[in-house]
Amino acid sequence: MTTKKQYAHLHILWMCIFFNFSCSVDKEASPDQAYVFVKPDNFPEPTYTFQNNPVTKDGFELGKKLFFDPTLSRDGSVSCNNCHIQGTAFADSQQHPLSVGVNDQRGIRNAPSLVNLAFMEEFFWDGGVTHLDFVPINAIESDFEMDETLANVVKKLNADPVYLELFNSAFGIDKITSPYLLHALSQFTVMMVSSNSKYDKHMRGEGETLTSEELEGMEIFSSKCGSCHSGELFSDFSFRNNGINDVFSDIGRAGISEFDGDVGKFRVPSLRNVALTSPYMHNAKFNTLEEVLDHYENGVIDSPSLDEELKNGSQLGIPLSEQEKEKVIAFLKTLTDREFISDTRFMNR
Repeated sequence: MTTKKQYAHLHILWMCIFFNFSCSVDKEASPDQAYVFVKPDNFPEPTYTFQNNPVTKDGFELGKKLFFDPTLSRDGSVSCNNCHIQGTAFADSQQHPLSVGVNDQRGIRNAPSLVNLAFMEEFFWDGGVTHLDFVPINAIESDFEMDETLANVVKKLNADPVYLELFNSAFGIDKITSPYLLHALSQFTVMMVSSNSKYDKHMRGEGETLTSEELEGMEIFSSKCGSCHSGELFSDFSFRNNGINDVFSDIGRAGISEFDGDVGKFRVPSLRNVALTSPYMHNAKFNTLEEVLDHYENGVIDSPSLDEELKNGSQLGIPLSEQEKEKVIAFLKTLTDREFISDTRFMNR
């Protein structure tokens, strides 16, 4: 969980990047189309500030090397890839329901999928970071993740002649500084766009057709789940209490907003690739999509901050028959993007 000290650190870096560093970035985007960010036709406009950090082949490849490098952790045992695996849409695996850091320390939340970050305005389950460039700091400096300092990571990178050469090629610099480190990581992760599922190709008329069961599932999903999991990103990115607890050791959004009404609220996750990203919820409470839908049908727990969408008179939750659940799950599986999880650009090779 990010501390107020870390948020102050982020603010300083924000000022550094946008008032000093961004002015020095003058590299043109790579002519190689594999390294050009392209907005899918059915997606909203991206929120990422590409004008401050245009993606280049050298920057992307540098960011990838950093993403897979355990040097970013205190003892050289943990990389970003430890908790964000391509085969699970850059979420964690069922082997690690909660994040695992140096010395096998356990976190308190499930590592979310790193998909379509270019379209998001807030990050983490509590929305505690508001720009993609600052997301890595949380993992690097968390004592139960990488347990390192940003300053010491930079020191280690500057002592490595290979990294000095790579940063020079990507940014034209002779000394590595933290803004460039963060920009390199963003150039890699901002390209993680998942938009070629069966659903997408059906919606764009690209030769895929949903079955009758999948279409019925989409209709049920739209009417019963679409108020929160809305749009082509399948999330409105709001913060809600969905009734999985009534006692909150992790207070969620309230830790950021300092508002009691936000206790127990967490960001609505995108459902893209949801069939791959088990376990589910911020605390990894459910292992299957069936368990998730069972929860919404008859397992919602009341508490003061419970979302109004889950209150239906005296009955809590979302009415769903067993047949409706089967059809919704059939639809959710159409959101799996096999092209994304097999995209060689993101592989460590």
